[in-house]
Amino acid sequence: MKNMNKNELTYKSFPLQSYDKVRFADTDKLGHVNNALFFTFLETGQSEMGEFECLVEENNCGLVLASVKLDLLNEIKYPGTVEIGTGVTRIGNSSLTVYQGLFQNGENVALAESVVVQMDNATRKSKPLSDEMKEVLKKYLVE
Repeated sequence: MKNMNKNELTYKSFPLQSYDKVRFADTDKLGHVNNALFFTFLETGQSEMGEFECLVEENNCGLVLASVKLDLLNEIKYPGTVEIGTGVTRIGNSSLTVYQGLFQNGENVALAESVVVQMDNATRKSKPLSDEMKEVLKKYLVE
């Protein structure tokens, strides 16, 4: 998927699909959505992996963002919605790599790749993902 031509990538290319509403307050002086809000839309998509997040909480852990690469391809405009495609490209020992696309009116407006690490709430150190967590994440895997 990461090697797919950006023009061929669609919202339906992702195993997890969600959306968010564009609010007037999201816009800047140029009349388009402020670039900082793109990260909020990505967070919305990642939060849709509810079954996985429940397992993280049951394990007395949290998820922390270790790195993110965001390619801004076009602007997002008000009014409207943003479609958020989310998939997992790598499941590691204590981390996963999440690949996401943002779309508006069928157009790919951004691509992002994030590394998220499971952190033990007590020790504040990374903690290995359980086998059950890895199984849940497999349903979001993309190439």
